[in-house]
Amino acid sequence: MTAELSDVVRIARDLIRFDTTNYGGGRAHSERAAAEYVAAILEELGITVELYDAVPGRTNVHARISGQDPTLPALILHGHLDVVPAIAEDWTHDPFSGHIDADGLLWGRGAVDMKGMDAMILAAVAEVLRAGEKPRRDIILTFFADEENGGVEGSTQVVAQRPDWFAGATEAISEVGGYSITVAGQRAYLLQVGEKALLWLRLSAKGRAGHGSGFHPDNAVTRLAEAVAALGRTAWPVSLTPTTEALLSEFQRMSGTTETDPDALAAMSGNAQGFIRSSLRTTTNPTGLEAGYKHNVIPDKAHALIDVRVLPGTEAQALADIQRIVGEDIEIDVVVGEVGLEVPFAGDLVDTMVACIGDHDPGVPVIPYLLGGGTDNKALSSLGIAGYGFAPMRLPEGLDFTGMFHGVDERVPTEALEFGQRVLADLIRRY
Repeated sequence: MTAELSDVVRIARDLIRFDTTNYGGGRAHSERAAAEYVAAILEELGITVELYDAVPGRTNVHARISGQDPTLPALILHGHLDVVPAIAEDWTHDPFSGHIDADGLLWGRGAVDMKGMDAMILAAVAEVLRAGEKPRRDIILTFFADEENGGVEGSTQVVAQRPDWFAGATEAISEVGGYSITVAGQRAYLLQVGEKALLWLRLSAKGRAGHGSGFHPDNAVTRLAEAVAALGRTAWPVSLTPTTEALLSEFQRMSGTTETDPDALAAMSGNAQGFIRSSLRTTTNPTGLEAGYKHNVIPDKAHALIDVRVLPGTEAQALADIQRIVGEDIEIDVVVGEVGLEVPFAGDLVDTMVACIGDHDPGVPVIPYLLGGGTDNKALSSLGIAGYGFAPMRLPEGLDFTGMFHGVDERVPTEALEFGQRVLADLIRRY
């Protein structure tokens, strides 16, 4: 069975088998073993590799491939090696087994986010170099630690401590774009040209400690619960950016509709509509609660974690709105704050990405979109590097691909990984 696997599928399977679970807050399984596996693949191709732990055990990989024209700006291809936790008993197959089923689906945590893309990058580079070819420009390969914790111990540290890794680069390509969706019965590809800002908040309520049997209106848990419910149920208004305006306009064209309601247009993308609708507005999702230590003791403090994603440039206003919603007696701390990004759907790199998709899937439109989440492109942006999401995959209609991100039974068609390898290899040759 192993001998029958293509390079990209074998690499993706092997990477999934490294348990690089990231629990957040500095609690994680080390990426070191996965990083050494990646380094071995690159070194076998004759590429010099550097491993760097900005924080002990949180290993990042760097390599640079010389291009034909040293006067051209370098292009970064980057991914991350960590994954979010997976509860094995909830899965059909062991999330770290890299199981491949009879339908050609590769199962496992990271198949979608983002060890599949890591494998596509490595296999594409191998395809080009083994053919005796050189990229047009320098290609910088970077595989980060800790992306699933906002890059606090990964890309943020690497950019600050090793900016030399990215010397001469002006553009970067990473995850969560380039995949196909179905709009009004037609296939289209989403090219990510922006991402919302990230605000991970900790809400704190204070009250008076006491006995659980007493009359006790000054209860921190009650006060926090009211704030969390108010924030979680807030219906944030639609606010369009140039990217989302262009996306919805293309949905109108493809469907031939006169519909103008943004949510109705987003619904035309079927399973992808959750991703699309999140890009049209601020989102505030409660993700954790902490209070109390005994059933009959009323605690004097209670805390909640909130995952907030806001449109680029609206961070300050969003924080002010959140304080108004939860009330002045709730303390708000920003645990992690990362900028939003948006770059034009234009230029030589965008044109080349669109052309490469067109060569492998002729006549199918490529549409710009704004990612509701975030990537390590945020950290690279501090160096003036424009980031794009381009993990090209032609997916079968009906597969809830976007639902696989951080979901149970994460899986990806092996044919989609092989498609992505071919497209990325062409991009490396041409751009």
